[in-house]
Amino acid sequence: MKISKGLVSAAAATTLVMGLMVAPAAAEKLKIATEGAAPPFSTVTADGKLAGFDVDIANALCAEMKIECEIVAQDWDGMIPALQARKFDAIIASMTITEERKKQVAFTNKYYSTPLALAGLKDTTVTGTEPAALEGKTLGAQGSTMQATYAQDVYAKAGAEVKLYPTHEDAATDLVNGRLDAIITDKFVLVDWVKNGNGKDCCKVIGDVKGTEAQIGIAIRQGEDALRERFNAAIDAIVADGTYKKVQAKYFDFDIY
Repeated sequence: MKISKGLVSAAAATTLVMGLMVAPAAAEKLKIATEGAAPPFSTVTADGKLAGFDVDIANALCAEMKIECEIVAQDWDGMIPALQARKFDAIIASMTITEERKKQVAFTNKYYSTPLALAGLKDTTVTGTEPAALEGKTLGAQGSTMQATYAQDVYAKAGAEVKLYPTHEDAATDLVNGRLDAIITDKFVLVDWVKNGNGKDCCKVIGDVKGTEAQIGIAIRQGEDALRERFNAAIDAIVADGTYKKVQAKYFDFDIY
């Protein structure tokens, strides 16, 4: 039986299209961004590798979704613009879910919760976290963050001078060197810093900032609902099967979920 060239071409085209449709699933890969400058959530090791809670959670989620993932470092200020520019597919970088950010990106369900907290030198004269306690004091925060917004909206209006920095580590360095009276950031970052970091010998956590507990989520581009739901299902799965607790135990001796 003769088969026309047209039918052969059509069949070949169909096979090619079907192959292209299948290929992405087989070669599926996600690129995930983290900051690399906010221990214990993300840091860069001496040999140049990314490590920390956010990195381990990202790897656990990718394993649960059976997706190959590449984790890359991205400066905080450019994090959302780089996501929108498709330089990577998701942000797992301790990003607080806020209404303002929801105008730019979509968020998964939370993967942990945290309040803000203040830290100061061990002999600090800042005795509380209420706005009046910072009157006339100099407070440092990482720019483009929830804590920066809170510092400017609350503490600055109560008479504090607020200084913003590219990273938490930059603000912490100025505190250690006596150029700030206090710093404000996520509680768990501060707890680790005074327990294991450069703040161990000089500094202390002054206290939690009341009413600031927030949820931390994974940011993806708006409209990518299928990816968001895959992440949500993976978060639920690693919490349910104990993987989350194993990761958490490497960094915290208390529940942060």
